[in-house]
Order: sequence, then C-alpha cells, then structure tokens
Amino acid sequence: MKKFAIVLIVAAAFVAGYGYERWYGKPTAVIAAGSARKVLYWQDPMHPQYKSDKPGIAPDCGMKLVPVYADAAAPAATAAPGTVEIPADKQELLGMAFSTAEYASMTDTIRAAARVTLDETRIVKVQPRLEGWIDQVFADFTGKQVHQGDPMLTIYSPEVLATQQEYLLALKAQHSMHDNPVHEMRESTDNLVVAARKRLELWDIGAREIDEIGRTGETVKNLPLEAPISGFVMERNAYPKQHVTPETVLYTVADLSTVWVIADVFEYEAATVRMNQPASLTLEYLPGHAFHGRVSNILPQIDPTTRTLKVRLEFANPGFALKPDMYGEVQLQTGGARKLVVPETAVLNSGDRQVVFIDRGDGRFEPRPVQIGAQSDGRIEIVSGLKEGDRVVTSGNFLLDSESQLKAPAK
Repeated sequence: MKKFAIVLIVAAAFVAGYGYERWYGKPTAVIAAGSARKVLYWQDPMHPQYKSDKPGIAPDCGMKLVPVYADAAAPAATAAPGTVEIPADKQELLGMAFSTAEYASMTDTIRAAARVTLDETRIVKVQPRLEGWIDQVFADFTGKQVHQGDPMLTIYSPEVLATQQEYLLALKAQHSMHDNPVHEMRESTDNLVVAARKRLELWDIGAREIDEIGRTGETVKNLPLEAPISGFVMERNAYPKQHVTPETVLYTVADLSTVWVIADVFEYEAATVRMNQPASLTLEYLPGHAFHGRVSNILPQIDPTTRTLKVRLEFANPGFALKPDMYGEVQLQTGGARKLVVPETAVLNSGDRQVVFIDRGDGRFEPRPVQIGAQSDGRIEIVSGLKEGDRVVTSGNFLLDSESQLKAPAK
C-alpha cells in the first residue's frame, strides 16, 4: 500500500506539471534553461499594456500571456510609434488577411451628390406687348403643360381694337383706289395698309389672325396670347379681369425636355473634370435606372463653405422623369491610368485621418498615414505613404488600430 501511494503521488505530480505547461507554458526557469534566453516579463498579446511577472491568462480577454525576452526588447524599442505585435498563431485566430501595394490600371470614377435644376436657356417669361384687361384664362394653374401656339389667355385692348379698325379702313380705301389712274393715290393707300398691318404684328398678332380680320372685315375684341414654347407653367400671375401692361410678367414657362444637374465635386477631384465628359445620374426613386448626360459647364469658383466645385451637367429628360430639385448621385468617368493601389479594406478612413497597417514581419504591424486618391472596383489609389511591394493588412485592421491608439500614448 505504501508503494502504491508513492506511485499515485508521482503520477499526480506529472499530470499537474503537464497541465500547467499545456495551459500556461513552461515556467520561466525552464524556458530560460532550455533556450538560454532571459524572460523579462509576461505580456497580454492583445493588450500589451498588461504585464505580469509570471505566466498565466489575461484577465480582460482570456488569452494566454506570452513571454517578452531580454534580447527582443531592444529592437522593440526602435519600432515606429503605435506598432502592434500579434503572434502568428493569433493572427489566424483573428482572421487577419493581407495584400500587396501594386501598380495597376484603374478607371477612375468620381461620385458626387447632385441636384436637378431647370435648364436656364429653356425658360421663357410671358409678357403682353399691349395694355389692356384679361378676359379669359386658359393656362389657369401652376404646373400645367402647354404646347407652343396654344392660347394661354385672351386680352381686351382698346388701342389694338382701334388699330384693327384702321387696318380695315385702309383695306377698304385700297380696294376703292384699285382702279384709280393716279399712281400716287394708289401707293398712298397701299402704304396705309402696310403701316396698320405692321402695328398689329408688333402687338404679337399673328399673320393668320390679321388675314382673318381682313377677310371677314370684323375686328377681334379679345386677342389670344399664345404659348411661345412647349413646356410647363412654373409661375402664374394671370387672372380674369386683371389689368395688364407690357411690364406685367404673366407666366414663366420652362421646357423640361432637357434639364441641368448641378454636382458638387470635392476640391481634390476637381482637376479631373473636363468639358463634355460623359456622366451618369442615379436617383433613389428610380433604383436600377441610370440617366446619361455630359458636362456642359464648370463653374469658375469653389464653394467656400463645402469646399466643392459646382459642375453643371446636361441630361435629356424623356417622359419628364427628372424633376427640378430632385437629389441624386452623379458618376463621372475620368479615364484609366497606372496608379499605386491597395484594396479599399486596407485603408481605415476616419475623414481627417487615413491609415494603413504594414506587415513588418515577426508579428509586428506598423500604422502608416497615407494620402488617398480615386476609388474604383474595390481598390483605392495611394498618393503617398506607401511604395510598391508593401504588405498591408486588409482584414483585422480595425482591431490593430484600436490597439495601436491605446499603445501609442504609453510610449
């Protein structure tokens, strides 16, 4: 029995030692003797600020502490600020992935917020050329669609009515002098007819209406005011019995068959925009549908508030689907060029700070500030901060960034 008890004690001690080594690693003395390397302290690989004088488990994340050796401490001191150390086995556990900075041809796409506006070259203010009173109104609400030549209202003008009567008297005199042998008298009546007709034309009375007055011998009391273009009534200031003068703006009519789109292009992308550059427009209310247009003007100044360049684009508007004051997104294709690129996921962009983590080997990852450029097809241009061949982290870099920012102030 005594021998059996001794065997049990030895076995228990062996199992206990094996379990300790499995979960906590070899004791400091054992490692130091086996490898001839001196352990300074034990450190949490995920939170390097946690240190211990013996092996164990980190209390915050439950990871096994790793030894920091005296001969490895000096190189670590020369590492770039914010450098994070992650052992190879932990990298796989965290699902870290990598890529390489390389030169590649990429088609640049500029995306910009945009707003639909009226084409200013297709807006007409409708005003009478005479003084009088409105009788009937046909274009009687804002938003009404009109076609060129449609009557919008009728106007009674005593002055125009008197001119019509003069025109009829001149025609009558011309007819009576038709067979007069005195050439000067026939020419005088012809001149009276031409002068009266010209005055009627200056009041926007069409040739067809004037011919009808001469054919019937009757004056027109209420003259129609016709739509000068096809479009939509954007503003209305015409009501029955209203007194109007040549200064009165009765309607604003806009042709929406073509519209302008004003895009806000960021200042750093402004140099790539050019005249007649092709563009596409997408709207939230028409998902999956794109309108195609071109750059028609680049405004000469930067908006001081948003630091953006106003770019005007022209789009055809079949079916009037594009309506003024709609918001959408414009995409401008700026052509292809060879540029230094990395996957978009490699860049941590907080707006005022863009960072890429570089793999320095031996489990060390250095944060590197970069300047970014165009984005296309899941890749992003690196203007400065990297060189061709640099190995960068594309997955797990958010965790590296948080650890780096915690570590950097402690240096």
